[in-house]
Amino acid sequence: MKFFRFWGPAILWMAIIFLASTRESVQVSDEFTINFLFFKTLHVLEYAILFALYYRALRNTLDRKNIVVLLTTAFLLTILFAISDEFHQTFVPTREGKLRDVIIDSIGATLSWITIAKLLPKAPKKLRSWAKSLHIV
Repeated sequence: MKFFRFWGPAILWMAIIFLASTRESVQVSDEFTINFLFFKTLHVLEYAILFALYYRALRNTLDRKNIVVLLTTAFLLTILFAISDEFHQTFVPTREGKLRDVIIDSIGATLSWITIAKLLPKAPKKLRSWAKSLHIV
């Protein structure tokens, strides 16, 4: 039960990313720059969330409580999933897998890492208690 409680959200989020990757390419604007910024911002956000969900799952299901090990493992899992997602997109019509997108995804994971390791411990008490209620800290 503990496994599903903590890994379930990460697995669900991976499924959402995978399903979004199966859709053919769409545009929000005729302007390349707007499309690029919009979709790359989505990449950053979705992989920042995935990193946080991996970290949460690892922190609450592994015996190891070393934060560096947990953060590093969450980062590696996030990057591996990003690579697999980009590979998957090579099989979807109108989509293409790009190393650039894996790098952008890693930026999202890095921002989440910094938030959890550096910013959250210094955050206001109310925000820290909210993170604690979500089992992030």
